[in-house]
Formats: sequence, structure tokens, C-alpha cells
Amino acid sequence: MSSLVLGFQEMDTTQLSLVGGKGLNLGELSKIEGIHVPEGFCVTTTGYRKAIELDETYQALLDRLTMLKVKERDQISEVSRRIREVIMGVEIPSDVVIAVTHYLSQLGEEHAYAVRSSATAEDLPHASFAGQQDTYLNIIGREAILQHISKCWASLFTDRAVTYRIQNGFHHRQIYLSVVVQRMIVPQASGILFTADPITSNRKIISIDASFGLGEALVSGLVSADCYKVHDEEIVEKQIAAKKIAIYGLKEGGTETRQIDPDQQKAQTLHEQQILQLAHLGRQIEKHFGCPQDIEWCLADDIFYIVQSRPITTLYPIPEAADQANHVYLSVGHQQMMTDPIKPLGLSFYLMITPAPMRKAGGRLFVDVAPRLASLVGREALLKTMESDPLIKGALMTIIDRDFMKLLPNDQTAPIPSRSHTDRLAPFVNDPTIVTDLIKRNQASIAELQQNIQAKSGSDLIDFIVEDIQQLKKILFDPQSTAVFMTAMNATSWVNEKMNEWLGEKNAADTLSQSVPHNVTSEMGLALLDVADVIRPYPEVIDYLQQAKDDNFLDELVRLNGGRETQEAISNYLSKYGMRCAGEIDISKTRWSEKPITLVPMILSNIKNNEPNAGKRKFEQGRQEALDKEKELLGRLKQLPDGEKKAAETKRMIDIIRNFIGYREYPKYGMVSRYFIYKQALLKEAEQLVQAGVIHDKEDIYYLSFEELNEVVRTNKLDDQIISKRKEEYQLYDKLTPPRVLTSDGEIITGTYERENLPPEAILGLPVSSGVIEGRARVILNMEEADLEEGDILVTAFTDPGWTALFVSIKGLVTEVGGLMTHGAVIAREYGLPAVVGVENATKRIKDGQRIRVHGTEGYVEIL
Repeated sequence: MSSLVLGFQEMDTTQLSLVGGKGLNLGELSKIEGIHVPEGFCVTTTGYRKAIELDETYQALLDRLTMLKVKERDQISEVSRRIREVIMGVEIPSDVVIAVTHYLSQLGEEHAYAVRSSATAEDLPHASFAGQQDTYLNIIGREAILQHISKCWASLFTDRAVTYRIQNGFHHRQIYLSVVVQRMIVPQASGILFTADPITSNRKIISIDASFGLGEALVSGLVSADCYKVHDEEIVEKQIAAKKIAIYGLKEGGTETRQIDPDQQKAQTLHEQQILQLAHLGRQIEKHFGCPQDIEWCLADDIFYIVQSRPITTLYPIPEAADQANHVYLSVGHQQMMTDPIKPLGLSFYLMITPAPMRKAGGRLFVDVAPRLASLVGREALLKTMESDPLIKGALMTIIDRDFMKLLPNDQTAPIPSRSHTDRLAPFVNDPTIVTDLIKRNQASIAELQQNIQAKSGSDLIDFIVEDIQQLKKILFDPQSTAVFMTAMNATSWVNEKMNEWLGEKNAADTLSQSVPHNVTSEMGLALLDVADVIRPYPEVIDYLQQAKDDNFLDELVRLNGGRETQEAISNYLSKYGMRCAGEIDISKTRWSEKPITLVPMILSNIKNNEPNAGKRKFEQGRQEALDKEKELLGRLKQLPDGEKKAAETKRMIDIIRNFIGYREYPKYGMVSRYFIYKQALLKEAEQLVQAGVIHDKEDIYYLSFEELNEVVRTNKLDDQIISKRKEEYQLYDKLTPPRVLTSDGEIITGTYERENLPPEAILGLPVSSGVIEGRARVILNMEEADLEEGDILVTAFTDPGWTALFVSIKGLVTEVGGLMTHGAVIAREYGLPAVVGVENATKRIKDGQRIRVHGTEGYVEIL
């Protein structure tokens, strides 16, 4: 057996680096009993490397390519073209030619072959690389096959393949190419089979696309295909397409496109028995590989041949369950306004704090609501809770309508009696000192933690944190604390409902919620305006900050006029808010105190876009607008029948809102304050592990669960591969988009907005802060890259409290994630910013720089 060329039957699972992902999968497929794979062989990466590695021109060009970034498209194109020319000009080594000739003589040189690229980073569980390198069909004769082997080698450096590698973090020098040479089948039909539905991700649905002739017409998008769906060996859906053309092989080599007879165009490609037979083969292949598969097949002489199988890399993982029952999972990230993946240490901390039954999947957390859907009472309560997110509520309604979750037998539970908002509020005393007392107790507890943790290390530190988390849970779930913001939320709902009913005014509470006391998050944004005011008189400092790149910029400030004042202002800000950052529910995220340079663009934006004293002026303007709205509403109410009573009740509700709604943001502030103290102590411990040679970098601890970290601290031992494997997983999870609602079948269920009488091109979302505003859309995915002008509208995936500093520089908000009481909505209302959240794919549908109109009252966006 030569290392230059291997037959499919000669390969084993250890030879990925020799035959690439496609070749390795074909080798595996050829060994599955009952699976027909056309014969073939692979020219290994050894042959490829032997041909080109000693070429000095190739090496020099590869050095240039390695330095290029994705945005340098013209240079990528030019260097890639020259590399392809070099490869095409290289002579295939004689021993490779001899080996190829040997295998062709065994299989029959007179036959037609498919010559296909197989890269070492292709058809892998975490990256498919589908379509990045070239495939050539119906190649006949040794010389033609050798020529197309060179073409496949060169296709490793097509523009699309090079760009894909850069985008996905693969180094050009670490990717090599094998070439698959496989005997062609002359098919009557061909297509693609997915063992999980590619639209809904349902793992129990097999989806088959089928058309006449070679599969190239289907893969290239030249023809519509029949689509068949199979569930539990039953065909549940058939869509028969009009197939106008097909591609067939020519006797002399190559392919041609032919018109299909009109009376055959709408004929079903596969009959029912063939569909079920193919579905069975798909499940057999999926079982062998252990994960859902994307399978290329063809049918010839009533035999199904499999010509490729690769993992489906786009499916969102299903949370693990301890049983085979049906489960329904709701995304925690969509409720917390943070849908990025969370590192293992961050997941551990969140799970230690939450009382809800949560599951991990794709680096995110999900709540299993199956128990609540199994009873009438639970269903009603859950749907009521989800009224703030119509997309989740709509998905849950679909699940209930399908009867996916059965009610428990003999469910005797009665529906929860409906209570008015007034009933819920009646027992609570409207005393604003309740909030100040809660805040004082929390601050005292944090100060005590800060002092006591200093002397802890090793296992004592771990035990101390476990004990303190119990204190954190008591604070987070303090009944009085919960009652404060729940009372305010209920009062908000009451005001909105009653003002709409009595006065025909929508979302009246939005204005009434502006500039309330004790909102630590909105105060944080306004405080950064005060920092800008300190810096504004010092042009030398402003120039310096515009050039600042690293985090020691604070140390250099003192040599400048106004530098000491600037340093003090920023340091004071960090002492109160430095524990915050974007994605702050993940303890591993870099905090502002750890990377203060993050604040510099926002400070400079505040100087550019705001006048002096803007913080105080904005707060006072919001407070006055709230008072004016209150006066207006009460005056209008008094003109109604029974108006004095209605006005008095409304006044009570407004006072509750103004006294208590600001506290809504405080519990999370207390949580992240504790998080930062825990983190600083754990990083000190991690430094000891680095010195002991247990880990390479102190931040490696982020890739361990808290329980694993406890064991490492106790034993000073760790398998290096755990960290590297977790880092790879995190990179994979970062490319996934978490669904709002996911079933245990893997199906992503989506809801819709039910609206009427809107403009035809309206982009729908959830109205969370009233008003209409026009402006330039700034599509920003990374807060550190924000470059805002006066009047801009922020369009982003999500905004947790760490984004608040940007809110003082914008005029409107559009997010992909969020609900009525999530962070972005609360702060938008307080700042008086029209806002629409829950806009599906907003950052893709709206382009950076476009002029848009945000309808915060009605809940939609228009592109102007």
C-alpha cells in the first residue's frame, strides 16, 4: 500500500491528514454493510506536498497570503491567482503518476470518473467547507484525470476557499489537499438527503431533494428539485417541482445540459418505495457516523449509490435530557439580552445562582418548560409570562396546538383565576425608602465580601465562593426585592391598559418612566457624560485619547495638561461601574476595569455629540416630560365620568412606577459586582496554577466548570487537551445562532408578529418605547467599534447593561433580541428613545448607513 494513493477500502479513521474529510468519509461509507459506494481511490496529501512544497515561488506567495485579512479582497484575489498558476505549472511527481496509473488499471481506465477535491479541513463535524474546492465530472482517460488532479490541487487557492479559511481561523499552511478519483455512475436520478430537516432542524424528519440526471444541476441551483419529508418511515410531505433541465455525462467525457420533455417535467422523480428505501439508508449512515448527515446519492439501475456524506454543521445542538420524553427549551439568552456563547466557568456560575431547571447546549442556557406545558395551570401561567415576547409566545402556541406536550393524565388543576393589576398591587406599601434600604443592604454585603475574600486562597477560596453564592441568591430572590420591581411592572401594565381604555392613548407609561430615581444602569450612561465634561476643556488630552490603543493609557495621562483630572474622573467612574461590560452575565467576559480603553470611544463620542452638562440636562428633561405627561393624563381623566376616582387611582399607580421601576436594574448590578470580586480572586489563584505549570495562561480557567476548577486547585493536575478542546468548541458555538424555542427533536419553532394595517415593507418587531424617529442606522455588533454621530439609530443584536453608555449618543434603538421588560427596553424608555426590539435578523436586513424610521409606538421599522 502506497502513501501516495489509497483505495477507499485501504483507508482508516486515523488518516484524515492523508485523505482529507471527503476521502475519509468515502472510506468509511464503503465499509458499511448494505451501502453501495462507487469504487475509487485518493491521491493523498503526501503526493500534493511532494509536488509543491519545495517550490520557492509557491512558498513566497504563501507567505504573502498568510499576512492578508478578509477585507483585502483584491490582494487575496491576485496572490491566489498566482499560486494557482504555480500549482498548474508544477509537474506531478512520477511516483504519483505511477500509483494513479496502477489504480486506474485495476478499476478500468476506459471508465468515466469524478475527480473531486478533499481538503484536510473539509466535511468535518465543526466545518463543512462545502463547495470551497472544485469537482470535475465524467473525466475519461489517464492524462485527463492527471490534469484534473492538478486542477483540484490549484482549487485549494480559489478566492472563495482562501476567504473561507481566513474567516474561520484556518491557517493556509495547515491545510492540504487530497484528490478523490471515483468511478462515475450514470444515474437516472440523483440528489441530496438530510437526516435532519435543514429548515426546522428537526432530527426526526428526513428531507430528500431529488431530480433527474446528475446531481450537479441540483447542487448548482440550475433546477428545482422534488422535496420529500419522511418521519418514522412515513412520507409526511411531498413537493413535486417542475424540472425543466437535467445534466448528463457524454460518452467522450464531460457533461451536457438537456431539456426534459414537457410531459416528464412534473413527474415524481422517486416513487414511494424508493423514498422510504433511501430514508432507511440515510438513518443507517447517520447511525454509523453518530451525527446528522448531509448525503449525496444517485440512483442507477434501481440501486442507490452514496457518493458523499458529511456532518450537517449548521444544526443547533439539543440540550441533553435524562429521558426520551418530549421536552421544550426556551433560550435564557433571549431573556437576558445576551445571546453570545458563555464559557464553561460562566455557565457554572449562572447555574449555581438560578433556581430554574436549566440545560446547556451550544454554550448557552435553556429552560426546560415541559413540566409547565404538561398542565393547564402551567400553560396559562407560562403564556401570560411570555406576553412580553410574542415570538416565544407564538412558538409555544404552535407547540400546544400540535399536541407535542401531552397534558398529565387526570389533570384536575383549574385555570388560575384572573386578577387585575390593582388586586396584585393592593398589599404593597408605596414607600420609596424601601428601595434605598435594599440598596444600602446590598452595598454593605458587597463591601463585606470584598474585605473577607482577600485572605482566601486554594480550596478555602473555592469553599468561600460557594458559601457566598448562597448569600447572593438570598439577595437576588429576596421577596421584598422581587415585590418592588414586580409591583412597578404591574403598575406599568395597569397604566398602559387603563390609559388606552379610558383615553385611547398607547404606552403612556413609557414617558412616565423617564428619569426615575435609583436606576443604576441609566445613571451609569449619564455619569459617562459627566466624565466627558471633565475632559472637554483639555484639547491635548482629547488628542491623546484619540490615539490611545492600549490599557496603560491612564498611566501616561498625568504628564498632560488636564491629565490628572481625566485620570481621576475615569478612575472614579470605574470604581463604581468598572465591573460592567457587554455580555456581563458571563463571569469570564473582560470588564471595563480590566480593559478601560473600551470606554475611550464612548467618552470621545460624548464630547463630540453632546454639549457641556448634557447628563444633568438630559435627566432633568426626562423628569420634566414625565411630570408634564402625568399632569396631562390626570387632567384628561378628570373630565371623564367618575373622573376624580380614575385620576386618583392613576396617580397612585404613577407614584408606584416612579418610586420603584428604577430598582428593576439594581439586582443585576449587585450580581455582577459580586461576579467581579469572585473573578479577581480566582484569577489570582490561576496565576499560581500558571507558575506551577498546571495551565499555560491564567484565563485558561474560563474553559473549566467551577467543579473542575475546584478539582484542579485541589490536585494541581489538569489534562491539557481539555482546555484546547473547550476553546475549539467555543469557537464553534460562537458561529451558531441560538433559537428562542427548541424542542427535544431539535426542531426550532418560530413565532410571528400578528399585525394589520402596516406599510407593506415594514420590518416588524415589538414596540417597547414610544415615539417615531428618523436617522442614520448604525449597525454595530461590537460595542468597542461604535462610532456614533448625533441623531444615529443603533441597530444591533442585543443590548445588555454594558451597552448603556452608548444610549446617551443615539436617538433610537433596534435590536434582534428583547422583550418589554428586558434591559434595552427599560433604558430606552427612561431615556425617551423610540425603540423596537425582537426584530428578526435586523443586523442583516438593515444596512449600516441606511436612513430608517423607527416606529416605537407601533413596533416596526421602515427603510427610507
